[in-house]
Amino acid sequence: MLTFTRVTKLYGTVIGVNDVTVALGPGAHGLLGPNGAGKTTFIGLVTGQLRPSVGRVEVFGKPPFGNDRVLRRLGFCPASDITERRASPLQWVRYLVRLSGFTAADAAERAARTLEQVGLGEAARRPLGTLSKGMRQRAKLAGAIAHEPDLLVLDEPFDGLDPVARHDLVGLVRTWAQSRSLLVASHLLHEVEALNAGLAVILGGRLVASGSAEEIRGLIDDMPKEIRVRCDDPRRLARRFVGAASCSSLRVEGECEVVVSTRSPESIADLVAAAVADGLVVDAVMPADRSLEGLFARLVRLHRGIAP
Repeated sequence: MLTFTRVTKLYGTVIGVNDVTVALGPGAHGLLGPNGAGKTTFIGLVTGQLRPSVGRVEVFGKPPFGNDRVLRRLGFCPASDITERRASPLQWVRYLVRLSGFTAADAAERAARTLEQVGLGEAARRPLGTLSKGMRQRAKLAGAIAHEPDLLVLDEPFDGLDPVARHDLVGLVRTWAQSRSLLVASHLLHEVEALNAGLAVILGGRLVASGSAEEIRGLIDDMPKEIRVRCDDPRRLARRFVGAASCSSLRVEGECEVVVSTRSPESIADLVAAAVADGLVVDAVMPADRSLEGLFARLVRLHRGIAP
């Protein structure tokens, strides 16, 4: 369905994506990465908005840039909000369907049916400027799927939504992905996992891992865990860790933290407990990489052959 072959996209001296090679077959895929990782550039290359500086992008076997036959088979829901405010969702989606080459009658029928499908109901006839962001997101999704594309591309589709709207839209997208292909860019792991999608992890413009959610988690589980301990005497605690079989590496950060790498978090907890029994004051023990960015940093170190 989608192949990148040694693709690099440059913006002057800034690298958007860097030497990416990946092949994605039909089905649901999540493009996962923190803000600024290169996801939007990747999406722009897939949807034909950008031409690669180096390498080759193919969607359905053809380069998408300037290719009407490929672009008609794509549905795109951008991260940006709808700028049109005076038209109703019905008028707006009908206009988008007309741009895809359908007759006025077909466009009107498809727009009405799709807006009902995404749950807008009577709100479909109100001006977009009077609707909540969640309702406008539904309208955006309707505009992306009304012409029944073979591949639906969503860029941060659930960003800024309340939990109810997010739950509803995740359900709609998951239903869509049961019969057609899907590519979702997100910085939230749980959103992609909720779609039962495979994962491609991007960071700093580089693809650092790809596979199923289980494969990515297995890759992470095989790596040492980083534990951050905040205490009143980090050097004293570090001396306890030195030489312990369960400690792969450690470092002291600032005036009050020790970060230890281990394959046995339980053993580290025992060492910390023993230090507390000897009078050490410990404020917190937590995963050093509980954020998505931390997880990606570990993947990058693995990718480059650097011990965590």
